[in-house]
This record gives sequence, C-alpha cells and structure tokens, in this order.
Amino acid sequence: MADNYSFKNISLQKGKIAIVTGANVGLGKETCSFFLEKKIKVIMACRNPEKAEKAKEELQKRHSDGEIEIMEIDLADLDSVSSFTRSFHLKYDRLDFLINNAGVMFPPYQTTVQGFELQFGVNYLAHFKLTSLLYDLLSKTEGSRVVTLSSLAHAWGDIYFDDLNFLRGYDKRKAYSQSKLACLMFAYELQRRIDKKGNLSPSSLAAHPGISSTNLGRHLPGFVQSVFNTIGPVVFNSSRQGAEPIVRAALDPNGKGGEYYGPSGLKEYSGKPVKVDSNDISKDKFKANRLWDVSEQLTNTSFKP
Repeated sequence: MADNYSFKNISLQKGKIAIVTGANVGLGKETCSFFLEKKIKVIMACRNPEKAEKAKEELQKRHSDGEIEIMEIDLADLDSVSSFTRSFHLKYDRLDFLINNAGVMFPPYQTTVQGFELQFGVNYLAHFKLTSLLYDLLSKTEGSRVVTLSSLAHAWGDIYFDDLNFLRGYDKRKAYSQSKLACLMFAYELQRRIDKKGNLSPSSLAAHPGISSTNLGRHLPGFVQSVFNTIGPVVFNSSRQGAEPIVRAALDPNGKGGEYYGPSGLKEYSGKPVKVDSNDISKDKFKANRLWDVSEQLTNTSFKP
C-alpha cells in the first residue's frame, strides 16, 4: 500500500497544545519547530531555563506568531516531575500531544535524586511518571497522542530486572539500551491497556530518529565525536530530519496507537519517516507487565489507564 504521508499536507492545528521534554536542543527543538509551523502551542519542558530561553528566541525568529511557553522540569528528580504536572494542571485543561523526548546517552555512572541509574531514571522512569500524572488531561482531550522516544539501541540488550540500576557493574551501553527498550515497551504496553479499556484517547506511539546529529553523543569518546562530526552531515540525519518520525507519530492523521516510526533508509539510520518494526523482546507482554509493575513501585505511582 502506498505511503501518502506528507507533513506539508497536514492541516493547521490551532488551539492544540503540546508538551515536548528536552525541547531546548536537538530533536526536541526541531519537534517544536514542526509543531509551531502547524500553529500548535508548544510547552518547552526543560531543565535549564537559560538554555531554554535561548532556544525559544531562536524558535520565535523562525515562527514569529508561534505560541511558546517554557516550563521547568528536571527529569532526574521525580519531585520536579510532580511539580511540573501540578503547574500544568493549574494553567491548562487539555493536552493534545505529550512528546517524551528528553534523554541522556552513555554518561559516566551517575544517579538521579531518587537513586536510579541516570539513563534509566531520566530516559524512562521520569517519562513513565510524567505520562501517568498527565493522563487525566490526555484522556479527556479528543485525539490526543503520547509519543515516546526509543532508539535503534533498544535491540542491544534487555531489561535487567535483577539489577536495573547496574549496582553490580556499570555498562553504559547496556544501560542506555535498557532505558530505550523500556521506553518502547512502555509505549506498546500503554496502548494495550488503553485498548483493553476501550478508550479512544489518548493513543500511544513510539518513534526513533535513526542516527541523528544531536548533542546526545556528548559523552562519546573524543575521537568518536570527531569521526561522527566529519561524516555525520553526509551519512546521517540532521536534527530536523531526525525529528520527522516523532512528528509523524504525533500528527499523521492515519497514525494508530501501538505504531513505531523511524527512518526509511538502510538499517533505519536515515531517511524519510515510515512505520518500522522492533525486536521480539520489545513485544514481550509478560516483561512489559512486569516492567509496568516495577515502574509503579519505583516511581510511587499508581498508573491505571
């Protein structure tokens, strides 16, 4: 069947509201730019207000009539996640798009405020809690969508239930893979639970950017960054291209809950946004249920879609 998706053909979405985490750089900033082009009001959910303000100024230059608001959130602190959602509820009575984008990759071993390994805590657990605390608004907003960012790295590992925080030896590559696999499993499981209840909103989808030129690789060794910076612009997606699967997952009128979007090219490294598949572990319903239960316990959250 022909793929007729075109961002240009998507109608204006005036009156709709999107939250984008990690909106001040890379994929997050470009996702905001796409949304502003379609007249969606953007909430830039960012940790650093100064950096967010600079990004907002840049976005405002591109989209002079765009509606942009900065709201502070530190995904390495679940109390900050709770505070963010309380503030959002006081200002807004709808939420059309929640883009769980922010992430860290390959940092030295660090923990969040609550003691979770940083990649698992920021990339996954914080977004699990954020989605749960905003679910009431999502569920009453017709046609709303949650888009959770995964990665090609989801296929590198597993969910290490016996040592989620890598206390018995830190492998940053495995830890990153676990966090992105968890994100993908969460996106699928959320849709299964929505379907089981027979709800029409929200829809839960996932996306990955392929290999994209963003600052996410700032913790890579210097020589790797040098090689990447040399060949990256030729071989891989720009930040704007990397954001296209996210935007399609959010805005494609033919998109459906449970779908996963990524680039169309060789090994999904780059290319136009299309529906893609994922590995068997990501679709393991038993593991997904177990991960959900553990996530509720770790985040002190009761999430019942």
